[in-house]
Amino acid sequence: MRNLDDLDATLARIDGRGYKAYKDIRDDYTFDDGVLCVDHVQGDPFASPSKLRVRLPAATARLPGDLFGTRVRRMALEDFFARRMREALRESGSRNRGIGRSGVMLIDAGGQEVLERSAVRICDDWVEARIEVGLPAAGRRILGREAATMLCRVLPDLARTALVWSEGVDEAARSFVCCIENQEVVRAGLRDRKLVAFIADGSMLPRESGVSDRPLPPGQGIAFRSPDELRVSIPVPNPDPDYPGKGRTLTGMGIPEGVTLVVGGGYHGKSTLLRAVERGVYPHVPGDGREYAITRSDAVKIRAEDRRRIEKVDLTSLIGNLPNGQSTAAFSTDEASGSTSQAGGIIEALEAGSRLLLVDEDTAATNLMVRDARMQRLVRRESEPITPLVDRIRELYEDHGVSSILVMGGCGDYFDAADRVILMRDYRPEEATQRARDVARELPSRRAGGEGGRFVFPAGRVPEARSINPIKGKGKVKIEAEGVGGIRFGNETIDLRAVEQVADASQLRAVGRALHLAAQRFMGEGITVEEILDRLEAMMDADTIDSLGGFGRGRHPGNLARPRRFEIAAALNRLRSLRVAAAQGGGGVTDRVVWPG
Repeated sequence: MRNLDDLDATLARIDGRGYKAYKDIRDDYTFDDGVLCVDHVQGDPFASPSKLRVRLPAATARLPGDLFGTRVRRMALEDFFARRMREALRESGSRNRGIGRSGVMLIDAGGQEVLERSAVRICDDWVEARIEVGLPAAGRRILGREAATMLCRVLPDLARTALVWSEGVDEAARSFVCCIENQEVVRAGLRDRKLVAFIADGSMLPRESGVSDRPLPPGQGIAFRSPDELRVSIPVPNPDPDYPGKGRTLTGMGIPEGVTLVVGGGYHGKSTLLRAVERGVYPHVPGDGREYAITRSDAVKIRAEDRRRIEKVDLTSLIGNLPNGQSTAAFSTDEASGSTSQAGGIIEALEAGSRLLLVDEDTAATNLMVRDARMQRLVRRESEPITPLVDRIRELYEDHGVSSILVMGGCGDYFDAADRVILMRDYRPEEATQRARDVARELPSRRAGGEGGRFVFPAGRVPEARSINPIKGKGKVKIEAEGVGGIRFGNETIDLRAVEQVADASQLRAVGRALHLAAQRFMGEGITVEEILDRLEAMMDADTIDSLGGFGRGRHPGNLARPRRFEIAAALNRLRSLRVAAAQGGGGVTDRVVWPG
């Protein structure tokens, strides 16, 4: 192993040469109190930045062991230091030092959600930051002196500033870690309390804008307050002075298992509440306003998604035989309609293990949600293959333990199926179950229910590994995130714009790698989607998100965030090359069709 003087000398030697000479600096270099590892060097100044790691020994970092003694605390502390390093890079390290990406220094530190990331790793013996650096150039000539300043002086100094414990760091770090720990303790206890979600009194759910996930500025918005009928108290391990009570107990609205409707007039906060619930599967940073808007981790948002692909999904419980006599027991189409895509999304979510479905009427297919009495009278049952969700929602809960939260603004037929109704008025929830039942008695819907028999839980499908191929061009693996809306995977792009619980592009980078790794290691004869997801989760649990690291020499996993199993499944199901063997216990294979809903 060389030292920084050697790196300085190498950079002086290659100063002014062609950019590819930067390959000479790939190595590990010691300095007084740490190590700088140059793992991957970019091919030109416009390519993705080079990959470096800065590691300090535990004796230098002096991180308190009690703050990373559990998996949750370690995740939270790593996230805290990634954000701290990002701020240090912004303040003093990252600036233009030539053309293209020259001089940029980045760390993948995330937004409002706190995720298990690969950007910072804390171990008993060391702490390490994984950084991307744009090596400087003028034209395509190396700026060796600028590079030496960045690598030999700026980066080691920033590591000492951002990764070393100090009295000034202590209070902020402890507050951050304790807040995340509280959230995860509440989430882990929801099932035992027979709740699917909890929103603490004092939460601030509205966001800065429709395209921003950040909270409203201080003083704006309406603080959440639970209706008395749904208020519960939940103990937490750490006091949080920013919420009512300021002690070790949170009070707020608990949403029980079962079928919950959220109703109300337009612009009164229905979708804002559901948005908080759907993002409540992740912990949030202190000050977000939704720290204690907490949802069970198996919640999946379901919506219509025109033109998406479906591969051999058993739709029979929601869509029966088609007019041309084709079975929907293993239904495939390259361009699903709204109703077909939503039905497929429900079945796929259940197959992946979800037992909590979230639906907003605004983004749902009307004909899959309900058929009212007049439409039933005009279009007879024998002419309609769709069994609407209103006829399945109670069966899902009573027969299979699948709860649901549905935002409904225009269809009262769901009153008959609901366990409870929450009425939103001026962003404040009211318990309105009895009022809804009274309305249902006074104004019966007159629609015929119970269409299409009982809901049959989906059989497991078996993906074919050879259909999952990220190779592009001359044998190179091509996996790149396109923001939070898609993944470039080999020769195709997986469209994930309608998968609304993706929080970060780094999750999609990890999803793409998870699909590739699963095809290499975990797929085989008789191995179902659920079993594949189980194996991926077990691997990440045992070896952190780093287990999804690069697939080639010289790569390091510095910009990955852990995805949920449901987003991995969503990407798999939208991969247009995917082929599925006959489902375990499922029906036969149909030809691919485009069926308008």
